[in-house]
Amino acid sequence: MVDVFAAGAATLAEASMEMPSIEDFLPPEILFEGTPFAINRIIFVRILATIIMLLVLGITAARVKLIPGRWQSAVEWVIDFVKNDIVYQVMGEVRGKRYVPMITTVFLTLLVFNLCGEIPGMNIAASATITLPLVFAMWCFVQYWIAGIREKGLGHFLRDELFPKGVPWPIYILLSPIQLLELLVIRPFSLTIRLFANMVSGHLILALCLSATQYFLIDVVNKAMMPFGVVTFAAGLFMYLFEVLVACLQAYIFAILTTAYINMSYPEID
Repeated sequence: MVDVFAAGAATLAEASMEMPSIEDFLPPEILFEGTPFAINRIIFVRILATIIMLLVLGITAARVKLIPGRWQSAVEWVIDFVKNDIVYQVMGEVRGKRYVPMITTVFLTLLVFNLCGEIPGMNIAASATITLPLVFAMWCFVQYWIAGIREKGLGHFLRDELFPKGVPWPIYILLSPIQLLELLVIRPFSLTIRLFANMVSGHLILALCLSATQYFLIDVVNKAMMPFGVVTFAAGLFMYLFEVLVACLQAYIFAILTTAYINMSYPEID
């Protein structure tokens, strides 16, 4: 066994496998290169996923029946899940009705975009660059501000955000700038990074496992190292299934945090 590891270490030293990097998530432009309308593979996947999602939902809505079939029931179950288990669960039905379309759009879009990374041929999550999570995070906090200003007025909204009740006045000197920073930067940034980092890191680990599998089973010179390819393949299969779970979970977390943040802008009910 020691000889095997020694031989393997020597082999890796002589011809190390090519490691996937973050650059693999920034593919070159494939259409309209050098123009403001340039499209790389991630943007192409986003466009394709959006078209498929709109077609599926549109066709389902056009063929809706009073007694739903299996497909219609599945689509309705997803929408009811968002409405009842996310929006109404956090905000209540009275407040939540206004935000059901928005949160449903956020959840379904991120779910489909995240799962693109697990579909052969696409091989990359449409949310694997920071721009898309940032856009959805900014949408969340625009709605947060709109709801707060509509319900309280701008002055009362800023007062409640920057000067929380029950805090001694001298503490506001330190607390208020922190509250402003949290309102403008920290919350949107944390919402963005949570989704982006999870999708990139998981897919990077999966790519690493599959690269190691190819190296150990195909490219390696010392055949004694081939059993390690079986281990890395098993790890890659596990990571693939785990990534499917993470893709669904991150869409849910983003949707429920968006709902919670918007709900925080409403006045408390005594």
